[in-house]
Amino acid sequence: MAYTAAALHILVKHKELAEDIIQQLKKGAKFDVLAKKHSTCPSGKKGGHLGEFRKGQMVPAFDKVCFTGELLTPHLVKTKFGWHVVKVLYRT
Repeated sequence: MAYTAAALHILVKHKELAEDIIQQLKKGAKFDVLAKKHSTCPSGKKGGHLGEFRKGQMVPAFDKVCFTGELLTPHLVKTKFGWHVVKVLYRT
């Protein structure tokens, strides 16, 4: 069972924009470029890098994707903060 994970994310207010970002990523767009352009989270300035975190540190829906979702695939997650495009880099 994984105890830590590392992820990138882009936080936006609208589901439609999050879905559009996922489509751009599937067509080869760079995650860090889209994060810097669209993310409302301070991590956007760092290309969406959240670094490494422990299980339970993030809000439940976000945590679930980070610890059970497919690696390196963009996921759409809704939380109280808005819509996240999440890319899990690794788990340890």
